[in-house]
Amino acid sequence: MQITEHIASLSEEGRLLAAAAEQAGPGASVPTCPGWQIRHLLRHTGMVHRWAAAFVTEGHTAYHPDGGEPDLDGAELLAWFREGHGHLVRSLEEAPADLECWTFLPAPSPLAFWSRRQLNETTVHRVDAESALGGPLTPVSADRAVDGIDELLTGFHARTKSRVRSDKPRTLRVRAVDTAATWTVRISEDPPQTVRTAGDDGTEDVDCELSGTAEGLCLTLWNRLPLTAVTLRGDRAVARLWTDNSAVTW
Repeated sequence: MQITEHIASLSEEGRLLAAAAEQAGPGASVPTCPGWQIRHLLRHTGMVHRWAAAFVTEGHTAYHPDGGEPDLDGAELLAWFREGHGHLVRSLEEAPADLECWTFLPAPSPLAFWSRRQLNETTVHRVDAESALGGPLTPVSADRAVDGIDELLTGFHARTKSRVRSDKPRTLRVRAVDTAATWTVRISEDPPQTVRTAGDDGTEDVDCELSGTAEGLCLTLWNRLPLTAVTLRGDRAVARLWTDNSAVTW
């Protein structure tokens, strides 16, 4: 996806998140984030938006702490969220292509990194907000879902922070049936190693395979849908190893 597409999608995802949060109300439970209410979701995501925007606008070249979550609620909190989201979108739209600032995953450029990271962050939390309503979720296009899977498997869980480990080497295949994308994840005592292939290239024997639409796989791997949302073949314990240990902070 191009940077401009990421930013445009980020703008829409934030709008959808705010609309769902407003409809649900600040005290509504968020099923996909046990223990959270909509107010916690807005405070967290709004804080992340401001944190990310600061790198883009202020050019921090090393890690810079966030400003913390506000002691706001109700309409005031919702307005604060919308203001911060709008500021993030404008900051990315106005940033130079040669932006220099800190990032924490490989990317073609800092601008590409922050545009992609904040789109995926906001999409996942938009799903959280919509889950509080108990109705259907706004669809995620296949190309965006593939991008979300890629970031999770080849970015976040390639880091030493990943808790997806196994004393006995195991292999998990993730196959998106509506795209030409297959990921093979090798799980061991070290951080998972993931290789993406096209179509049916991932034909080696594996311990477990998860297959489904790119959207279903993306939301399942990000722990926003249950394993029953996709097709599981092989050892279910390998899939549980993922779901039980793959939660991401940053």
